[in-house]
Parts: sequence; structure tokens; C-alpha cells
Amino acid sequence: MEETMIVDLHAILERLAAAAEALERAVTRQNEVAVEAQASVARIVGEAESTQVIELTRRLNEAETKIASLTASTGRKTLSPGTSTMLTKQGVDVGAVTLEAGAIDGALAHLSVEQRIAVKAELMRAGLLG
Repeated sequence: MEETMIVDLHAILERLAAAAEALERAVTRQNEVAVEAQASVARIVGEAESTQVIELTRRLNEAETKIASLTASTGRKTLSPGTSTMLTKQGVDVGAVTLEAGAIDGALAHLSVEQRIAVKAELMRAGLLG
């Protein structure tokens, strides 16, 4: 009877060993699947981020282009009628994009210091004097 118990225990041990081996294989396979899933998720996230970066870069370039065109189109430079008339009488071309400091100084020579400062400040606000 002891021999049958030993044989039974031996059979049970073999089944336990087989089960442990099968469990070990299952854990190994599960780890492999987890690593593959992690790599897949990382790849998908990378693609999504890349797509977002491309879209944001495109939108940034469009915005920069729009800003540049708006900056270029805001070149309206106007003077008050009195300043424009006074400069024209002194022979300064007020239609020029920018005025030369020498021409302005010559045209404003007959004015007081305060008046010269006021006229130059207006020219600077209009963007005609750098």
C-alpha cells in the first residue's frame, strides 16, 4: 500500500511539475505580449504626436505669414493737415515713405524748440521719421 501511495505521490509530483512548467511558459508569453503591446502603444503615441507637431508647425507657419502680411499692410503713415502743409511749404516731400532728418531739420529751423519737438514727435508716431 505504501508503494501505491508513493506511485500516486510521484504521479502527483509529475503533474505539479508539468503544471508549474506550463505556468512558467504562460507567464513568459504574457510578458512578451505586454512588451509588444507597450511598443505598439509607444508607436501609436509617437505617430499621434508627430501628426500634432506637423499640424501645429503648419498652423504656426500660416500665422507667421499672416502676421508678416498684416505688418506689411499696416504701412499707413499719415500726418495732420497742418504739419503736412507746413512741410510742403518748406519743400519737404511728405509723400516719401521716410523722411530724411536733414530735410526735416532745415524745414523746422524757423520754429521754436517746443514746436520742432512736437512736429518730430508727430512724424515719429506716423512712422515717417526713424
